Amino acid sequence: MKRLFIFPIIILFALFYTSCDQQPISSEVNIIPRPSNLFMANSYFKVNDKTKIVLQVDNDEMRMLGGYLASALHKISGLELPVILYDEAREVNGDIVLLLSGMGNRSDEAYQFEYRNSNYILESRTGKGLFYAIQSFLQLIPIEVLTAENYGQFEIPGVNMNDSPRFTYRGMHLDVSRHFFPKEFILKFIDLMASYKFNTFHWHLTDDNGWRIEIKKYPLLTEVAAWHVDREDQPWRERELQKPGEEASYGGFYTQEEVKEIIKYAQDRYITIIPEIEMPGHTREVFAAYPELSCTGKKLTVIPGSYWPNADIFCAGKEETFNFLEGVLDEVIELFPSEYIHIGGDEADKTEWKKCKLCQARIKKEGLKNEAELQSYFIKRIEAYVISKGKKIIGWDEILEGGLAPEATVMSWRSMQGGIDAAKQGHDVIMTPVSHCYFDYYQADPEFEPVAIGGFTTLKKVYSFEPVPPELSEEEAKHVLGTQANIWSEFIPTPEHAEYMAVPRMLALAEVAWTMKKKRDFNHFNRRLQEHFKILDHKNINYSKGSYKVDFVTETDSLGTTKVKLESEIWEAKIHYTIDGSTPDTSSTFYRNPFEIEKSCSINAGIFVDGKLKEKISKQEIFVHKALGKKITLKKQFSNLYTGGRDDALIDGIKGGEKHNNGFWQGFQGDNLEAVIDFGKLTSFNKIEIGFFQRQSSWIFFPEYVDIYISDDGKEFKKLANIPTEISLKDEKAQRKDYSYVDSGDHTMRYLKVLAKNIGICPKWHPAAGSKAWIFADEIIIN
Repeated sequence: MKRLFIFPIIILFALFYTSCDQQPISSEVNIIPRPSNLFMANSYFKVNDKTKIVLQVDNDEMRMLGGYLASALHKISGLELPVILYDEAREVNGDIVLLLSGMGNRSDEAYQFEYRNSNYILESRTGKGLFYAIQSFLQLIPIEVLTAENYGQFEIPGVNMNDSPRFTYRGMHLDVSRHFFPKEFILKFIDLMASYKFNTFHWHLTDDNGWRIEIKKYPLLTEVAAWHVDREDQPWRERELQKPGEEASYGGFYTQEEVKEIIKYAQDRYITIIPEIEMPGHTREVFAAYPELSCTGKKLTVIPGSYWPNADIFCAGKEETFNFLEGVLDEVIELFPSEYIHIGGDEADKTEWKKCKLCQARIKKEGLKNEAELQSYFIKRIEAYVISKGKKIIGWDEILEGGLAPEATVMSWRSMQGGIDAAKQGHDVIMTPVSHCYFDYYQADPEFEPVAIGGFTTLKKVYSFEPVPPELSEEEAKHVLGTQANIWSEFIPTPEHAEYMAVPRMLALAEVAWTMKKKRDFNHFNRRLQEHFKILDHKNINYSKGSYKVDFVTETDSLGTTKVKLESEIWEAKIHYTIDGSTPDTSSTFYRNPFEIEKSCSINAGIFVDGKLKEKISKQEIFVHKALGKKITLKKQFSNLYTGGRDDALIDGIKGGEKHNNGFWQGFQGDNLEAVIDFGKLTSFNKIEIGFFQRQSSWIFFPEYVDIYISDDGKEFKKLANIPTEISLKDEKAQRKDYSYVDSGDHTMRYLKVLAKNIGICPKWHPAAGSKAWIFADEIIIN
């Protein structure tokens, strides 16, 4: 047998990329998230009763890692692999070697694989990197081995790999206040996170519906504030408050010993737990136990469901409030070794502060301008205390209001804008926008899904998320630490339901957070995901099969030929369709390739499994017009949150529809829409039409007016029309409107310019007065 000298491997490893016996990635490798570089070695590694796990370094961490791998392989195969030191191994042949090395200046989470001389070498500069190498190694095991009981010896493909994460913060959030989840599920959730290389668990421990962590200095938080009347048989938004004589029987909390156990379990999987203690709002449950901390002093009950407006808030004028919070934070900081403490800061209704004499006195004493600056004072004071204890704070993006605390990190949820603003001010940010990262939203047709809070965020949409907005410079972009998905539990009462909402979307986000942007490809991910579904089945993870909606994509070539492509996030979906408006069945045309259409039509399509329609028919009207396939230029780029699905969405033949978040609208925040279409030659026309959307509760307004211009040379433009908006901006109805110009037929044009005037900022009467207003535009149709 050949003896393997470990340390020269570091030098040899650099040669594997150009080795002539390597081939590009094969279908046998289905690692999620996708590695940076991976090559097959054209051979297989045998794991049998002679295989050893060899440690290059002897310390507690390396022994823990070796034990973790041995335990995982035993659970999978029944094999008992010994964990030994290199010095004890005498000879290394057919073994798994865990190697610590310098690896240059690469990140602490980077790792390398090498399959050489019949050995598998897993290498990193840190234990954390080795742990991620182990996760990838385990994902190389064939599915028939993973899903069997005590399979025995097996083979895995020989792989050479070099991998590292794109972002240092890769998080999952879980709200345990609205619904309480037992310790056993938290541990299972952490295991799932570890499998896909997440490194941060954001634990939302307190909110209006229950306080979930033992604080020994304030025992009423777990005796009273952790419990509410059981209304689980009623819809969330219709639950009655606790009545006199009723018992508060629903709830629970984690003891400090349980918290320590969970933290240790996560640490062994290289996951940091960030606790969230909400303040100054979302605190009604505290006032059930300690009413003197509110502005009114009124004793409340813990609410069993939702209520709005949420006006209950810590009194910022009382020193007792800060004494209480410092006492809570002392115990939380003692328990959690994380660098950060999350202090909430979101949705703080300041109505009580405006009425409170003590709060108004605080504003005057501190020289503050208003209640927004009082919130900033509150956050900055808490931050100073947290920093004095050697920690930093994270808050939701509302902590920007009134001025950002000096060392604060912003978690941007309402949109990307909070993160953009914070990064431009030099603050670190974590991007978790509601548009892509709220996993309490529906992921498929609500008609066929468990009840959710609303929204529509499919697997494909999550995968499309780009955490670094184009508005940031290269230097500013360095402040984007990463991304996180949030699972709010208002409509998620059980662990099984929480899994369903998280999986497989969290696998998509894992790849967004880990894999370099240029390596991401949804179809490639979706192929790998199919094997992971089998693994998830074996692990009894309750996951969603995804959306059976059919998407319609138009393609128009330089000759003006328009084709329609049908897509689905369902792998290898069997789609049947019609183009005459009739309902398709299995006798209708089977979709294989994009098909040509010559005129506007209504396309109906469905996905069929075993001859039966899944869910319902998808419908789309396609408008064939003269601008299809032409070049369109925008003076101001649309928001990366509302792209319409493609750069030329304004002239793709598909209208935006009746919902602002259906993926077809292009959104412009604070900017006018100014678009120029080049037809390539002089073109006649008789009608120009462009659609807009208004939903003022979402800050989306019709334009003040729409101007239409034409030009022969793209320099001198002639105004043809000014079309004013006649619908009130105060109209609360969500609605679309087409702005049209009908021509006499006397004009021709090569260039068309459309200018839609944004109102700029939300009006004074609007709840978001002063914030940038949106314009939502859809198809520009020229006939």
